[in-house]
Amino acid sequence: MELSLDNKKIELIQWLSTLNDKSIIDKLMKLRENEKTDWWKEISAKEKESIEKGIQDADNGKLTSHSNVREIYEKWL
Repeated sequence: MELSLDNKKIELIQWLSTLNDKSIIDKLMKLRENEKTDWWKEISAKEKESIEKGIQDADNGKLTSHSNVREIYEKWL
């Protein structure tokens, strides 16, 4: 019978807690680091372009104050 996901996690935690081999722990840490995804790599080119334009606008002082935005969108808040 196959273990449930939770049982597999528990089994791995128990096994990990008994490890003394630094090389295995280092390999696991590297695997964990490689599994992290960078959201920037996951978004579309159009989304990246929009974010970069927003940063450029902010750098150039093209900002709207919070109070002005509240005035504009007050009827929906």
